[in-house]
Amino acid sequence: MKISCGVDIIEIERIKESIQSIGDAFLERVYTKSEIEYCESKKMQKYQHYAARFAAKEAAFKALSEEVRDKYLISWKDIEVLNDCNGRPRLNILNKDIKIESIDISISHCKEYAVANVVVLKD
Repeated sequence: MKISCGVDIIEIERIKESIQSIGDAFLERVYTKSEIEYCESKKMQKYQHYAARFAAKEAAFKALSEEVRDKYLISWKDIEVLNDCNGRPRLNILNKDIKIESIDISISHCKEYAVANVVVLKD
């Protein structure tokens, strides 16, 4: 077994500017319908949640890069960040047959930054 990890940090303002300037085209290219619904439900803090999910997807790309490098083409929407019933984030890898034993995620955000860490246990 092999453990891989990825981490990413992003300025919330970058995501806010992308959403405000590009709009739905940006949202629909990067986020799933469930992610958009969740972030939009956060009203005034929605940009923090969008940025945290963006960082989570980047961290997941980094953690999975060796696995997907030669075998799969993976897009933004193939990685989905959801929350369980207790609010804890979890990752879903959609539409891909990527062989991983387990995947764990931690995300956090404050006024200016969002950060995510992804750890993958591979067969």
